[in-house]
Amino acid sequence: MRDDPRLPTSPGFWRSPVRGPRFTSVLGLVLLVGITVLFVTGLASYAAYNPGLAPVNDKTPDKGVLGFYLFAWPTNPHWLYRLTQGVHVTLGITLIPVLLAKLWSVVPRLFTLPPARSLAHALERISLLLLVGGGLFEFVSGVLNIQLDYVFPGSFYPLHFYGAWVFFAAFVAHAGLKTPAALRNVRRLREERTDDLVSPDPDPPTVSRRGALWFVGGGSLLLFATTVGQGFDGLRRTALLAPHGGADPGTGPNGFQINKTAAYARIDTARTSEGAWRLVLTGHAGTVRLSRAELARLPLHSSALPIACVEGWSTSDQWWRGVRLRDLAALVGHDDDPPDVFVESLQLHGAFRRAALRANQVADPRSLLALYVNGEELSADHGYPARVIVPAAPGVLNTKWVARMTFGEL
Repeated sequence: MRDDPRLPTSPGFWRSPVRGPRFTSVLGLVLLVGITVLFVTGLASYAAYNPGLAPVNDKTPDKGVLGFYLFAWPTNPHWLYRLTQGVHVTLGITLIPVLLAKLWSVVPRLFTLPPARSLAHALERISLLLLVGGGLFEFVSGVLNIQLDYVFPGSFYPLHFYGAWVFFAAFVAHAGLKTPAALRNVRRLREERTDDLVSPDPDPPTVSRRGALWFVGGGSLLLFATTVGQGFDGLRRTALLAPHGGADPGTGPNGFQINKTAAYARIDTARTSEGAWRLVLTGHAGTVRLSRAELARLPLHSSALPIACVEGWSTSDQWWRGVRLRDLAALVGHDDDPPDVFVESLQLHGAFRRAALRANQVADPRSLLALYVNGEELSADHGYPARVIVPAAPGVLNTKWVARMTFGEL
C-alpha cells in the first residue's frame, strides 16, 4: 500500500515539483507572525466586551482560567477597537491563501505510514489534527460571521473563543517544534532533495516555487484590497467581500453603516413617540423618568466618535450630541464618582438588547446618551429616540433605543 503510486499513502502519488521544505517554511513563517497577531487582536476584542463586568457582556460564562488576562477596556484612544478589530478581520481574510497553500504543501505528510512511529510521533500527529481542524474551523466560522451568515450551530462567540484556544495551543506546540527547521530551510542555498515533501518522481514544472509564492501573495493582496475598505469611507465601495461595502445606507447626516435596523429589532414606533417614550434612570438616590424633550433641555455635549463592529467594519468619526453619561449618573445621586451602568433597550428579543458599561466608560466626558448625530435627530435605525455612544467600545455595547439605565456596582 505504501509503494502503490495510485494511493495517497505512496510518496509517488504526490508529484508536484512545487512542494518542498523551503516553500513550506516560507509559508509557515508568514503564518507564525500573522496568526500570532490574529490571536492577540482576538483576545483584545474579547476583552473589549468587558465580560468580567456583568453576565450580559459575557458570552462564554464557563471560560474559567481562559479569562486570566481580562482587564478593564480603556476609552483611549477613541479609535482603539476600530483598529484592533479591523486588523483582526482584515488580516484573517488576507491570510486565507497562505493557510490553504501551507495545508496543500504538507498534505503528503498527513498520509504517511505508519501513522505513529513512536509515542512522540503519535502526539505530533494528534497535534496536527487539532492544528488543521482548529485552523479551518476558526477561519471558516470567522468568515461566515463577517458575512452575517450564521449557519453554524450555537452562538458564534463561544464557538470562536474556545476554538481559538484549541487552535492556538496546537499552533504554539507545532511552532516550537518546526520553527528552527523552517529557519534553516529558508537560509539554505539549495533545496534538500531527501525531504519527504520533495517528490521522488516529480511532474514537469509549470511554475517555479518562487512563482507559486508570488501567486499566493497575489491572492492575499487581492483579498486585502477587497476587504480593507470596510473601515474607510473613501474606500468602502472597494470592500466587495464585506457586508458593509458599497454605498452608505441612505443619505444625509444619518447615512452611515448599521448592523441592526429598527425593523429587524421590531421597534414599534408607537413606543418611541414623544408622548410614549420615557428614559428611566435608577441610582442610589432613587429613580428619575425623563421625556426626550426634558433630556434635550439638559446640558448637551458633542463627541466625534466612530462605530466599530466585531465583523471588522467601522465608520469614520460621526458628530454625536447628547447628555453625558456621567451627568445622567449625577441625576440619580452619583455626583463625584460615576459607577458602572446597566443599559436596557426597547428591543425585546435578540443579543445585546442589554449591556453593561464600566465606570471608566461612564466617567469619560465623551460618553453620551446621544439624541442627535451630525446635526440632525437620530434616525430610527440609528437608535431614536436615544442611544449610547462610548469611545473605543465595540458597536454592540453602544446600545440603541435606550429605555432604562441603572447606575451602581454590577
